[in-house]
Amino acid sequence: MTPRNRRATWALLAALMVSYGVTGGAADNEPVVTSVTFTAMTLVYLGVGGLVATRLPTNPVGWLLCGTGVLIGLTSVTYEYAAQTLDLATGSGPGTGVVAAWITSWSWVPALLGVPALLFLLFPDGRPVRRPWGRVVWVVAAGVGCVLVGASLAEGGLTNSPSPSTPNPIGVLPRDTADGITTAGFVLSLVALLLAAVSLVVRLRRARGVERQQLKWLMWSAGPLAIYLATGLVRWAVDDSSGGLVAELLLATCLTTVPAAVGIAVLRYRLYDIDLVINRTLVYGALTASLAAAYLTSVLVLRVTLDPLTSGSDLAVAASTLAVAALFRPLRTRIQSLVDRRFYRARYDAVRTLDEFATHLRDELDLETLQRDLRTVVLDTVRPTHVSLWLREGGQ
Repeated sequence: MTPRNRRATWALLAALMVSYGVTGGAADNEPVVTSVTFTAMTLVYLGVGGLVATRLPTNPVGWLLCGTGVLIGLTSVTYEYAAQTLDLATGSGPGTGVVAAWITSWSWVPALLGVPALLFLLFPDGRPVRRPWGRVVWVVAAGVGCVLVGASLAEGGLTNSPSPSTPNPIGVLPRDTADGITTAGFVLSLVALLLAAVSLVVRLRRARGVERQQLKWLMWSAGPLAIYLATGLVRWAVDDSSGGLVAELLLATCLTTVPAAVGIAVLRYRLYDIDLVINRTLVYGALTASLAAAYLTSVLVLRVTLDPLTSGSDLAVAASTLAVAALFRPLRTRIQSLVDRRFYRARYDAVRTLDEFATHLRDELDLETLQRDLRTVVLDTVRPTHVSLWLREGGQ
């Protein structure tokens, strides 16, 4: 990319960021924290995408992030404009508000249904892992196209907008037909996402060195999002709810970690820190879950046990808090050992070997034996190609 094109790209992205920041005020029926969070997410996608696109213009990953930021920002702006200009009860209002509500009803589709599959398919070098996997792109396009047609042309109200009672200005498809097309699109998008995830696993199994570290960054960032979507689907099936404000903030947080991890991976900034990040995520995630379970269990047990004696005081809560605080350090040490033994076996074996050598060193007095044991420990832990040991003679 030439310097002029690079400056033009950053100028366009800066203009988009300013426009989203200025017009991104919260609507009357939307919490301010939600608007601020999703505006920040838009800026992260635009910023990281612009950085990757200007550094590596031939890699489509940066342009996918930029496109996602544009679509998320467009949806946010049109949603808020429609919510402020339309009568949400009757759906009436100026034509510009109706157009904004119509755009809101479908503008989220490519970013939510198309970009994740394409990112899994093309990361990190912008090409499928093998030529046959490139056909998944057509499945992605078919799924996104079907949902776009069903969402934008369905007759009746604009269901995916701030004003569901506003009629679709170009609703030419009967509602049943549009719903059938939309369902087919969702099925195709899900199939495409699963195929892209399989291709990512195939790439990971073949990858070595830098590419393997890059894939670790993407999988680490996509893991919490997959867990969130799975639990959200279960919650929706059970009580038909979206989870409210907390769920929206968790979704925004999960979505924001993806472009940050992709930017680190593609630009290779502190690339090999991912092993430490994964280790800490496993340790503190398990530690948090264990302490929360212990706290809730102890509170429940102590309340049942002590209520007849304490007459409903907060003694159970205080005792549970102290118990959990006392458990923190030994439980963290135990979980760290389990994680190292299960996922970082080489590190676990190296630490154990060094501990055994330190214990043996206190009792061994023969110099030749110590030299032999020291060389063995170095070979087992560091694994160099060659080991030499020089000892300084006394007086020299």
